[in-house]
Amino acid sequence: MTKKAAPKVGRHVLWFSWKLVTFFCIAFSLVALFRLHLRYDISSSAVSRTRSRIHYDGPAKIAFLFLARRELPLDFLWGSFFEIADVENFSIFIHSAPGFVFDELTTRSKFFYGRQLSNSIQVAWGESSMIAAERLLLEAALEDPANQRFVLLSDSCVPIYNFSYVYKYLMASPRSFVDSFLDRKESRYNPKMSPTIPKGKWRKGSQWITLIRRHAEVIVDDEIIFPVFKKCCKRRPPLDARKGKMNMKLQKQHNCIPDEHYVQTLLAMSELEGELERRTLTYTLWNLSTTGNQNWHPLTFSYANAGPQQIKEIKVVDFSCFYIVKDGYLDEYCDL
Repeated sequence: MTKKAAPKVGRHVLWFSWKLVTFFCIAFSLVALFRLHLRYDISSSAVSRTRSRIHYDGPAKIAFLFLARRELPLDFLWGSFFEIADVENFSIFIHSAPGFVFDELTTRSKFFYGRQLSNSIQVAWGESSMIAAERLLLEAALEDPANQRFVLLSDSCVPIYNFSYVYKYLMASPRSFVDSFLDRKESRYNPKMSPTIPKGKWRKGSQWITLIRRHAEVIVDDEIIFPVFKKCCKRRPPLDARKGKMNMKLQKQHNCIPDEHYVQTLLAMSELEGELERRTLTYTLWNLSTTGNQNWHPLTFSYANAGPQQIKEIKVVDFSCFYIVKDGYLDEYCDL
């Protein structure tokens, strides 16, 4: 009887083992699918963390977000701009060098006193730290529910319209102003971003944006796209004669400028492009020369070329763009 029972026990153990293996295979598959869903379902709800939505009925503010290297050299012009505005209609936030304080010793305008962020970081051009600083500015501004429009500015920007005109213009539009397009010749997309960021959602545009509150929240709450940019969108090191042959290896690295792609790509991934005025409100004159170190950099206006006549000419610029889908790509056509 004992010899006959052994095969029965063996079959039972084998059957139980296969059942256990099957169970674990199904369990691991479900976990994998769940993780993929969390990682790649890039909708506006997936990109955003849960944030309490505060209904606000008071006077709406424009948050002016200054991204500065240190001080604001044109603070006196901005002081005149804010002087004639109602303090209930605007707020100011400055991301400057860590530890730099705006007070009577460092700025000529009282409007900037103490407006620096306490958690600012060191920023380098062409690095992800630039968009990290932008996110810090937006996060600080979102703490005030009165802030309904968010304007990102550099330390070299100046207003060419008065506050009343700017306020009415921004509040009259329910859309964000974000220059965003797909460049067929664009080579900055890194295939390593896939599948989190598919190439079809890769966008390019100006860093200087104006956002409605809902879009600002999407950017601040993003926990998926930003880490991919930090890892895969990096500026190629410049040529350095001291490195000799090492330059050849360095120049083979992928080249990407995060601040010209992050917001545009994130909003495209969030299916929010239909809520955009796809243009910037910041006028920039580019140096289009093909030689020299200043290739494709914005020109700096001096007193000689920023007089009343030049300002008048800038104001009448009619810069309009339209977009069409052609061969699966979004093309930008602009008339100046």
